[in-house]
Amino acid sequence: MQHRRPRLSTTAKTLTAGAVALAAAAGVTVAQAGESSKKCAAFDTVTLGKYYVNNNLWGQDRGTGSQCVWGNSANGSTISWGTNYTWANNSKGTDADVKSYASTVLGWHWGWKADRASTQLPVRVGDRKPVRTTWEFSLPANPGTMNVAYDLWLHTKNTADWQDQPTDEIMIWLNRQGGAGPLGTRYGSVSLGGAMWDIYQGDIGWKVYSFVRRANTTKASLNLDDFTQALVRRKLLSNDKYVSGIEAGTEVFKGTGRLDTTSYAVTVG
Repeated sequence: MQHRRPRLSTTAKTLTAGAVALAAAAGVTVAQAGESSKKCAAFDTVTLGKYYVNNNLWGQDRGTGSQCVWGNSANGSTISWGTNYTWANNSKGTDADVKSYASTVLGWHWGWKADRASTQLPVRVGDRKPVRTTWEFSLPANPGTMNVAYDLWLHTKNTADWQDQPTDEIMIWLNRQGGAGPLGTRYGSVSLGGAMWDIYQGDIGWKVYSFVRRANTTKASLNLDDFTQALVRRKLLSNDKYVSGIEAGTEVFKGTGRLDTTSYAVTVG
């Protein structure tokens, strides 16, 4: 249920995307139209500097409903964005089926949308470069069955493009609601970033590792290298793999809610 269908919008459906990217790269605050200019079609995108927000409705054929995304601002590496959704199961779907993963994307997602150099990806796992991230967000009181999570994509080479299937996927669950659970079986646990995480492993044609935070949070400050190295130490991941893409958003199984990201950033090195 973690599979992100390999589709990427080929049309730059953004609000003055070039100007936004240039200004954000220069450290200038850029105001977007925000929630008044939602993108609601499947795989619509909004460019925010080196990132883009992807309305990734990869599981919509198992549900009835919709999801929208919007961008609020970009200031250097820090962005603000949001998404709202409503999903129910259809005749093909169950409570275990993810309907969508609206998310911000840095780097690879079955190809490259932003300028590759600006992302500073891929990063070889064994090089031990810090990949620092901060994320502050809010959820409504009853957001349905869903999670808020990072999603990292890994390849065996540093030249992965649209045709290259990942070898590994690492999810980092900060918050889960309504009984949402990860793919696979529990492998163990680890203390990272001031919190305890349960590690799950599964396989959907590539290896999927999920770190599920035992206590929900709406604020995180992490070094993603800590998570890849936790897998290396357990001989679940090799140092010669490359982190090609870093995403962050909400997997929705069912329900009505929204995710408002007030501040999100990733810096490499």
